[in-house]
Parts: sequence; structure tokens; C-alpha cells
Amino acid sequence: MTEATAVPPEETTRRFENSGTVARMDAPTLKALIAGHEEIALIDPREEGLFGKAHLLLAVNVPLSRLEIRIGRLVPRMTTRIVLSDDGDGLSERAALKLADLGYGCVEILDGGNTAWQAAGFELFSGMSVPTKAFGEWIAEECKTPLITPRELHRKLAGGEDVVILDSRPANEYVNMTIPGAINVPVSELVYRFGELPVGPDTLVVVNCAGRTRSLIGAQTLIDAGVPNRVAALKGGTMAWQMAGFKLQHGATRHAPEPWGNALREALGRARAVAERNRVRIIDQAGLEAFKAEQGRRSLYVIDVRTPDEFLAGHRPDSSPAWGVQLVQSIDKFVATRNARLVLVDNYQVRALMTASWLVQAGWADTFVLSDPFRGVELAVGSPATPFVESTPEGVQRITPTKLRRLLEDKHATVIDFSDSLNFKKGHIPGAWFAIRSRLAESLARITGGERFVATGNDPALTALAAADLAQLFDGAVAILDGGNQAWKEAGFELATGLENLAAETDDIFRMPFLWGHFEDRDEFEAAAKAYFDWELQLPEQLRRAGEIEFSRGGGK
Repeated sequence: MTEATAVPPEETTRRFENSGTVARMDAPTLKALIAGHEEIALIDPREEGLFGKAHLLLAVNVPLSRLEIRIGRLVPRMTTRIVLSDDGDGLSERAALKLADLGYGCVEILDGGNTAWQAAGFELFSGMSVPTKAFGEWIAEECKTPLITPRELHRKLAGGEDVVILDSRPANEYVNMTIPGAINVPVSELVYRFGELPVGPDTLVVVNCAGRTRSLIGAQTLIDAGVPNRVAALKGGTMAWQMAGFKLQHGATRHAPEPWGNALREALGRARAVAERNRVRIIDQAGLEAFKAEQGRRSLYVIDVRTPDEFLAGHRPDSSPAWGVQLVQSIDKFVATRNARLVLVDNYQVRALMTASWLVQAGWADTFVLSDPFRGVELAVGSPATPFVESTPEGVQRITPTKLRRLLEDKHATVIDFSDSLNFKKGHIPGAWFAIRSRLAESLARITGGERFVATGNDPALTALAAADLAQLFDGAVAILDGGNQAWKEAGFELATGLENLAAETDDIFRMPFLWGHFEDRDEFEAAAKAYFDWELQLPEQLRRAGEIEFSRGGGK
């Protein structure tokens, strides 16, 4: 690859601070930068629905509507080189101004956005969390991970064969729908809890998820760890199970127990062997302190990969939660800086070692595991402090559901709901308008009635930010419904359903075919599911064409 000259970060910072404009980078320069070892955060500020249609492979979606809320955790180092890419519609420029206000000093824009990238002969990708999904397909291709079809599995279960099904998704997805009889064991917990499962020497172990990625990674996790059983991934997961005409179970509560004694010691031994084959590095507290001393020039993410309940019960104050199952599946939801340092935390190390092993293979070479992470540390309890502090904007009042109801009855207020479109459809205050914060100026031209606007939604921080924008754009009174839609519901007031009073396009959500609820009927669901499978299966070839990320294989037995 021919090297292109990128603008040095310090030059970008100087130009940004002195001129108030943002440096621009052409597509070949960005391509060369991606191929290097410098830290970079490639951010796409469009709404999720637009992002999911086409984006750069390594772009992380941080919608402009939620930029202030999410960017602090995704890009913790203020001097990180950030490159913004969009459809050339001005969102990157607006995002750059917000990032400057937040203190980020090294911001550039891909000149011409996605159109220019594609015109230069480079690949655009559809979908969400594409690098990790492509990694799952690459692993299946590289390892020839065993598969079992829904019909084969159904036949074995009906015949009373010795089979155990392990649902590798988080508990909230599992309880919503699963294969009948499946036990919930998220991917990162498989090796950790395997010794406590009802598995005999001749038991066939089948790992499933909603589609493919976690089934494949989960099955290969157990194979790499050397469990003696036959292991297979359910081909197509719950989507394929539904398409085959089989029923799903809802509300299941079968969870694998905590390991102890010999089961825990065996799990740790298996995890250490896999980590050693992948050259996962373990550091102690002194090593972590050395990393922290270098945070001015190297980004550091200290990530607790235990279950959400364990994190809430007590965690290191310097860590943030990212359950291992989700970190491998969707690392872009937690880390936006490529080539950053990741330090994983887990009291028994099993989950951290297995998660780190996958991340190293997926291209995150500087992933470490912290030994004895809680020794001598005063633990924090509850949710972590957020970098963005919600506050009531100046000149904006908070009102109760009861007061809002009176205002609506007297036709003295108009409600604007800043929930995502899926939640708006499920339930909103009758007569409320759906709006997207980043398009609020355009939306106000469509909204009718009212001498006062009342902002509501399901995310208090987003609602507060949107109310502040409303106050700048509207000469009349602006208020926030205290407690949002949940408070309205708890007050016993009715909610309307459906998509009415749309002041913005409902392209803020990228629809996935995991749930029939996203689609009108079975035919639509099956068409979407088939398209999804076709998309996943072609990812390895598209990845090879792009040539922007390298995976490695070191975890095999």
C-alpha cells in the first residue's frame, strides 16, 4: 500500500484552535491512517438507521443527537485523533463544533464523506457492529466450526437424545425468546460455568443465539477450551428455528449456576491455556498505574467484564461495565479508539482471559487482563458515574404529569417526544410529536399548536439536551416532563401507540430481524431474516476486499 501523508495531530489541533475550522482529510489519507498503528477514533454522527445502511468498516456510530452523552466513554482521551464521516450533509461539521466545545482538540472530517470514500474505490459496509460480526464468520470459516440445523436439533430432542442447548445471549434477550429447554449461559460465561451444567460424557452441546455470531463464537469457545463433549452451533439461531416452523419459549428462567471448587479450578485452567496460546498479557496493579501515567498519549479503557449484577454490587471506581458477551459481540458500543489499550477486570479471571483471547484474535492486540483486580481497592457500588451530567437547562421548568395533563386538556401545551421511534411506537403521550434532536430545527416547522412545548422521552439526559435546544429555537415557554414517559405511565395516565405526529423520519433505528415485533407479518420477517443471513455469509469476502482489518488465529487446541 502506498503511504499517504496524514496531517499530524498537533497540526490539526493548532489549525482548529487558531482558525475555528476543522481540518479535512481525503479518502486515501484516511485509508493510510487506518493501516497504521496510530490511535484513531472514526466517528459517524448520523442516526443509527442511516448508519446501518452504509458506512465505513471501522466507523463507530455516535448519533449527533446523543454525542454529548456517549462520546466521553467511547473516546476518553481528549487529544485522541477523531475523524468524522457522514453523507456530506453537514452533520460532521456540527459534530466537530460540539466536540470542540467538549474539549476535543484533534478533530478532522473525511472530505466528501462516504461518497468520496466509495468513489476512491474503497468499501462501504451495511449493518451494525460489522467488524465483530465479520470476525465471527471468519472464525467459522477458519475453524470449520461444527453446525447443526434446527430440523436436526428438533429431531434429536424429539427422539430423546442426550442434548443440552446453551443460549449464549445476555439474560434480557434470553428471557424474551429462546429454544425450548435451553439454558442461559452467555458467551463469556461458557467456560466459567461449564462445570456446573447438566452435561455427561456423551452429551451433545448445542450453542445458540438469535442469529449466527454468538452461536459460532460460543461453540468455538468451548472447542478451544478443550471440553470433552461434541459441540455444535445452531445454524441460524432462533431466527432459523422460527423459519423452520418451530415454536420459541418466552419467559424462560434457566440460568447456569456459579462455579466453585473443582469446577472453578478446571475453568481457570482451561482459560489460562487458551489465553497463553493467544499471547494474552496479564498485568498487575503496578502495570495498570504505569498505563494510567501514559494516558495523555495512549488511550486506556479499564473494562469490567463480569455480569451487570456483579458490577452493580461492587466494582473498581476506575472501571466501566461491558459484560464480556457484549464486548466481543459489539465492542464499538464501548470502545471507539482503534489501537487503544484495554485492561479487562474479572475477580476469577476466567471470563477476562477468554474475552481477551477473542479480542486479541479480532485485532485488539493491546488487550490485557488485570491480576487480582480488587485487592486493596475500595469498591464503588451501583452504576458508574457518567461523563455527561444531566441538568435542567436555564429557563426551562420541570412539570409533573398531573400538571402536563391539565395543560393538554386546556390546549396550552404541545408535547415533543425524543424517545427512539421504536419506543415511541410502543407507547407515547396521546398527541405527542415524535422528533429527533439533531433535526429539531426542521421538525419545528412541521409541529402545530401550543403556546408551550414540553419535552419528554425515555432518556432523561437526552430529553434535557433537547429541551435546551428547544429553548434556543423557540421564543415561547419550554418545559420538561419530570420523569418522562415512565412518570406519565406510573401516574396512571394512558399511552397511545403507533406512529402518529411524525416531525422527523423514523430512521433512527436500524431494524434487525430478531423479533417478529419489528415486522408486519411472517413473510416480511422471513425475507428480512434470509437477507440478514446472506449479508453475514458474504462478510468475509467483503472484508478481504476492504483490507482494513486483520484477524489472527491462535486459540485452537
